Amino acid sequence: MTADRRPNARHGAFLLALACALAAAGCNGIPKANPTSSKADMPDQEVTDFVLTETDAGHPEWTLYAKWAATYTARNVVVSKDIRVDFYDEKGVRSSELTAREGEIQQLTRDMTARGHVVLTTTEGTRMNTEEMHFSNSKQLITSDKLVRIERPGETLEAVGFSSDPELKHFEFYSKVNATVHGKAGDLAPDHGKPK
Repeated sequence: MTADRRPNARHGAFLLALACALAAAGCNGIPKANPTSSKADMPDQEVTDFVLTETDAGHPEWTLYAKWAATYTARNVVVSKDIRVDFYDEKGVRSSELTAREGEIQQLTRDMTARGHVVLTTTEGTRMNTEEMHFSNSKQLITSDKLVRIERPGETLEAVGFSSDPELKHFEFYSKVNATVHGKAGDLAPDHGKPK
């Protein structure tokens, strides 16, 4: 499933592809919502081995994989379990990978929320851990108001509140910052939250 970030195509392509995938799942005998339940509480469709790719002018920006997903049309949200998100750089090369127990995707904006043992690992070896993380698709920005731990060669950083690009190259901590240097002196920025 692919969605394009171009203003005139992104919403229609995403919703059409999502509807096709979930309609196919419905044909495979997956139970439909109980008519006596609230429409907002019951999924319209469910699907296993869910895949969603976001593109910009044909170039991949991220791809989400989930073992299970369900769409809730009344809330314009897709709920997913056991997720992995691959982020790509401007050349289309995978730059980082996020894993989490569960996630939510806003159908109109493709903003995401990941919860439960959230781990983001870059191809350069930087690793971030938290319990909840939000991703703004339009800004390509990761944020969290929870305790965040970042490990990279030579140092470990912890704080409450965090924002970064998906590659963890330009990040900022907001409060209760604690830095630990391992081995040789690390390259710590003065505020411990904006590495060079």
